[in-house]
Amino acid sequence: MLRTILWCVALICALLFTLEVQAAPPNILFILVDDLGYMDVGCYNPNTFYETPNIDKLAASGMKFSNGYAANPVCSPTRYSIQTGKYPTRVGATNYFSGKRSGLFNPAPLHDRMDLEEITLAEALKTKGYATFFAGKWHLGPTAEFWPENQGYDINKGGWKHGAPWFGKKYFSPYGNPRLIDGPPGEHLPDRLATETNAFISASKKADKPFLAFLSFYSVHVPLIGRPDLVAKYKKRAAQVTGSEFGVEELVWPKNKGVRKVRILQKHAVYAAMVEAMDQAVGKVLKHLDSLGLTDNTIVCFTSDNGGTSTSEGLPTSNLPLRGGKGWLYEGGIRENFIVRWPGVTKPVSVCEHPVMSIDFLPTLCAAANIKPKHQIDGENLRPLLSGEKTTLDREDLYWHYPHYSVQGGFPGGAIRSGKWKLIERYEDGSVQLYNLEEDIGERRNLAESNSARVALMRKRLHQWYKQVDAKFLQPKDKNGPEPWRP
Repeated sequence: MLRTILWCVALICALLFTLEVQAAPPNILFILVDDLGYMDVGCYNPNTFYETPNIDKLAASGMKFSNGYAANPVCSPTRYSIQTGKYPTRVGATNYFSGKRSGLFNPAPLHDRMDLEEITLAEALKTKGYATFFAGKWHLGPTAEFWPENQGYDINKGGWKHGAPWFGKKYFSPYGNPRLIDGPPGEHLPDRLATETNAFISASKKADKPFLAFLSFYSVHVPLIGRPDLVAKYKKRAAQVTGSEFGVEELVWPKNKGVRKVRILQKHAVYAAMVEAMDQAVGKVLKHLDSLGLTDNTIVCFTSDNGGTSTSEGLPTSNLPLRGGKGWLYEGGIRENFIVRWPGVTKPVSVCEHPVMSIDFLPTLCAAANIKPKHQIDGENLRPLLSGEKTTLDREDLYWHYPHYSVQGGFPGGAIRSGKWKLIERYEDGSVQLYNLEEDIGERRNLAESNSARVALMRKRLHQWYKQVDAKFLQPKDKNGPEPWRP
């Protein structure tokens, strides 16, 4: 009798093991929005001026990270971090490709491409038989050699060197994009990218292959152009919104040369139209997953590449209570919408407070596909947080390095977040700012003078990290000019 019981137990275990091995690998839908602010989405800001019902529904069906970060306050470096799982500082990819704005000093040297030697998320997943697809903004290399089809993506719809739809009729067909065939006159770009994504998903299901669909919107980046019906809708709404629209950010470098204008009230009708159209496109793809019966085996990730644009380029959105925006090391420039729905792992309406970053997507998704990266990465597998097994990671700190003068007025600097504390270091003169983000999410009370020991410890860790990733710094403007500060 005992032998029979043991034999049955062994058989059950063997069957369970076989089922686990044979379980279909999860599909992956990665949605990346350009320049979307943390406070632009209803699930992060119930009082937002914009309507994002589809993104809100996605967040409610999975886990929302309240302290999710981009690896850089501008686009290309963060995109590099998502594709590689690495801090972009390791290769000097520290500004948008190819931004070289100068200020009091010249910026650090910029590496303006993702080298072919890098192992991307797509290349890693292809080792497990994944079909791979990219739609939308790429902005990770100056020539076709460095575009998605040469970085692991089987299909590329719209990804090339430019970071915005500057050609043709911009957000409407004809697009003037060499990687996207023009649609009917007036076709809207966000909807077209969703349509292309759905076609790929359908083809992958028919071929019975797991897939990575990377939907990388050009929205809501400038040029500020919206669908006329949505613009009209939000113009009516904006007319009912009262209050001061603009305030001032800190003095622009060099000091005492004026202040930077910043939007403090959300009421830009065209931007609102762009946000809603993007959300509708998100909904179109999520509904397609449902219609094909793929929702229960598809991981969905949603994030932005940097904060909302609040100090330049039309000043379209407000990030308050977060300070600053795109191009700034303040929270408005780097804190992001960060949502993951992993069926069977995440629970609906779950929230994680632990700080995470865009470098964490690759190791997390590779783990989901049972891939162990053999190359150097900086990110962490977030599954223990997503499943609720843990509420924190062993990682102590997150780092940022931006040795450039941003178009948006942001200063060259570095930053470190350690628990609730965040330290920012300005590269022109080495001055520091220290904030307790739990008590001061708006970064208005600089506590550096009263916390000298903490400042010293955090600067030590930050400077050690600079060495680990071979960080490059500001350069003198000429032989006779002043020397920039060095850590």
